[in-house]
Amino acid sequence: MALNLKPFALAVIALSVAGTAQAVETKRGNETLKKYCTGDYLSYCGNLAPEDPATDACFKTNWKKLSENCRRAIDAYTPTPAEKGGKRG
Repeated sequence: MALNLKPFALAVIALSVAGTAQAVETKRGNETLKKYCTGDYLSYCGNLAPEDPATDACFKTNWKKLSENCRRAIDAYTPTPAEKGGKRG
């Protein structure tokens, strides 16, 4: 089990948060992460903003609880050059 959590892939998602009319957007992640990790995000880390560094720590803490598909999506994720450099645009 790889626990690198590639500075997350984890802030997983441009996701729609249930119960709000607005979507919470993040430039981190990709469609595969959105598809397979949104439920895990809402279940374990939904109290945190997707861009918050604490979200990465939350996914790492809950790694064993994450769905198999989400863990695979995280392991397969390759951050963009902007994400690798920590730049947000």
